Amino acid sequence: MSIYTLFPTISTSFIVISAILVAIGWRLAIRRRLDEHKKVMIAAAVAAIIFFIIYASRTILVGNTEWGGPDNLEKYYVFFLVFHIILATVAAVFGITTLVLGFREKFAKHRKWGRTTSVIWFFTAITGVAVYVLLYVMYPGGHTKPMIDAIFGL
Repeated sequence: MSIYTLFPTISTSFIVISAILVAIGWRLAIRRRLDEHKKVMIAAAVAAIIFFIIYASRTILVGNTEWGGPDNLEKYYVFFLVFHIILATVAAVFGITTLVLGFREKFAKHRKWGRTTSVIWFFTAITGVAVYVLLYVMYPGGHTKPMIDAIFGL
């Protein structure tokens, strides 16, 4: 496994772990096991943060992976990728909001936000895995310059 596939594999694993923990946490909340719910949801947030750190580091230091599939599918891939990025951004904002509401003990709002946030997070994880499969399993692509090189003209 090369550096070009190692980091994406690890980061995708963390987003899957995060989604699984959210599902477990949701189930714990339904069963009113709220102390366990809190711990599991914090672990889910930590997994998501680890994903983001790995993803951002790879983007800055290694670069993003270009589409390697057939040209006729590229526009569909780009559309799907943009959808995933928007979904991930919304999920992050909703996730932070839901966590803050929980920590501030605004539980009625936390419950309302949490249901929506969880569903969005599941779709984000699924589309993230799909992007990974498209870029690293089905159609391994090329690699662009690391962002840091592009910024400093290296």
